[in-house]
Amino acid sequence: MKLLSSLALSTLLGFAASPLMAAEQAPALTGCAAKRQAISEQIEQARAHGNANQQAGLEKALAEVTEHCTDSALRKEREQKVLDARHEVNQRTKDLDKAMKKGDPERINKRKDKLAESKKELQEAVDQLER
Repeated sequence: MKLLSSLALSTLLGFAASPLMAAEQAPALTGCAAKRQAISEQIEQARAHGNANQQAGLEKALAEVTEHCTDSALRKEREQKVLDARHEVNQRTKDLDKAMKKGDPERINKRKDKLAESKKELQEAVDQLER
């Protein structure tokens, strides 16, 4: 009896885990498809919270993405953002070096904060590029 119930339990758990495994194996959406999916999810959230104005704006954004988005153009835009962010990090690094040469602690701290912010923006741009 115990063997039968443990066999039934393991079979049941196996069936319950199958959809989860299938979901993990499904490839993640990228490019315009991912963008459309993200907007659709935001529309559902706006609808769930009864925010009609936000929903209308998101539906307009979804229509624009559906009509105009191409994966190549999106990639090019994201690559440009990465280049711009790298340039900003380089500039902030130079600014920090100058401040360190002058030795003003307040200016050094401000430049460090700006550099950290620029590095964060660069990382976000790189993350977006990989989507």
